[in-house]
Amino acid sequence: MFRNREDAARQLAELIRPLELKRPLVLAIPRGGLATGAVLAEELGGELDVVLARKLRSPDQADLAYGAITEDGEVYIDAEFAEASGVNDAYFHREKEHQLHVALTRRDLLRRVRAKAEIRGRSVILVDDGITTGATFIAALKTVRAQEPVQLIGAIPVAPEQWVCDLRKYCDRLYVLNPAKHFWSVGQFYEEYPPIADDQAVSIFKQANQRTAVR
Repeated sequence: MFRNREDAARQLAELIRPLELKRPLVLAIPRGGLATGAVLAEELGGELDVVLARKLRSPDQADLAYGAITEDGEVYIDAEFAEASGVNDAYFHREKEHQLHVALTRRDLLRRVRAKAEIRGRSVILVDDGITTGATFIAALKTVRAQEPVQLIGAIPVAPEQWVCDLRKYCDRLYVLNPAKHFWSVGQFYEEYPPIADDQAVSIFKQANQRTAVR
């Protein structure tokens, strides 16, 4: 059990700090991942930026993702899960366009704070506050890998145990504080897990980058 997202970030930092990191860049998946990422970046002495990824929701269970899409259009689909969920072409295209629109709208808000950070040749740590199916995290890992980081590290406080092996395929190192056997939701592993609105996410992002500027 984590006290809050900041507590989880400090525990992740303890695992990652011994690594040799080249110009470390923490990439957070908004919105919850930003609260975790801001603390992780500060602990590691790195920059903070974001990678926008949105889950593609199952038709009858919006909390479950059969895939995900990133801001640059990178799509990851769990074909077996999508078929079992009854996803057809028409639904897929509607959901993809909707989630891409949300991602781009959020990108516009966050890019007012800072321009996109350079990724090539750097140690990149991708972080979220937890995952349910792994689809969003995998889509984000794929889009970051294409930008040629020297090292790609995944950092997650909690994930269902059955997804951990799949996640390892997409990064050089993966740190999961709690690979949970009995998983219902990310929030069950936090004492405090408040929702984060867009304006709060922008504020967290801005404050973290102001701290970086004065280091």
